[in-house]
Amino acid sequence: MAPVDMMQETEYIIRLGPSDRYRHKHVREKGRVFSFRVQYETRMGGEWFPIVRYDTAHGFAHRDLFRRDGSVTKTPIFVADYNDALTFAENDLKSNWESYKARFSGGSEWITRGC
Repeated sequence: MAPVDMMQETEYIIRLGPSDRYRHKHVREKGRVFSFRVQYETRMGGEWFPIVRYDTAHGFAHRDLFRRDGSVTKTPIFVADYNDALTFAENDLKSNWESYKARFSGGSEWITRGC
């Protein structure tokens, strides 16, 4: 049996529609979220593009909104801990991906290329 204090990584993809997906990755240690990245992506012209990403890169939980010009708007998530931030991010993307897609598809401010 593995020691309780080992880090445990979880990663998966959920198809939301024919050209939409939710990518999820998180690492837990002792039952607490150590880091995470969850992202809504859409496929255009055979290529996947990130629309919204929540992660803990740069040492804090935040949301990245990608724009057509390649710029990214980074907004901190003000919650108690990474567990709560991950729950918030999951709920937002799973509940609102269609709204994000509509803005992406129709709004000139949203990206057409991403990382």
